[in-house]
Amino acid sequence: MTNKAKNAVFESFGPLVIDAGVPVAMYYVLSGPGGMSTLAALAWSSALPLVRTLWSLARGRVNLLAVAILLVNVTGLALSLVVGDPRLMLAKDSAVTSVLGLAVLVSVALGRPLMTAGLKPWVTKGDPARVERWERLSGSSASFRNAERAFSRIWGAALLVECAVRLVGVCLLPVETMVWLGPVILGVSLTLATLVAGGRAAVPMERMVAAK
Repeated sequence: MTNKAKNAVFESFGPLVIDAGVPVAMYYVLSGPGGMSTLAALAWSSALPLVRTLWSLARGRVNLLAVAILLVNVTGLALSLVVGDPRLMLAKDSAVTSVLGLAVLVSVALGRPLMTAGLKPWVTKGDPARVERWERLSGSSASFRNAERAFSRIWGAALLVECAVRLVGVCLLPVETMVWLGPVILGVSLTLATLVAGGRAAVPMERMVAAK
């Protein structure tokens, strides 16, 4: 895969990894050597996703999904601090993935699948000839369009299931457990979504692009 394709893929999926992994490390540093309370450590570790979203908006990457995620984060953080409940802080992360999942599914219904932004670089590999074939197939092949929509449907469903599983954990398990288990649940969900969506949609689409 070319550097251009890799950059496009990272822009699509990188923020999810950053928002899941870095706050966990920050939480353990702040609550351990930092000596902060559980609620304070969770609040400060939530700052990075907020800053990253604000930075994206400041750079002109304004879109409804980014604004929705920002509102969910700010609202969840404010409610958590007012109520003083760490579980509400953890539940905020599930709200973010549910917003993502719903946005992806709605985009499919509107005929503009969000996950295509990450799928297209994988299939075309930055090759202009393959990009041209993609565009041609998008306009002429129902099978190709169905696979493209299926890719986003699988990802949207995976994010919603992840949200449901994590909410159950937030309600039933200790806060300290969910701090590290939450990102694990997200990682497993993303891995399964990648494997299922790859086999169901990405690989067949690659074959169609290559054969064309």
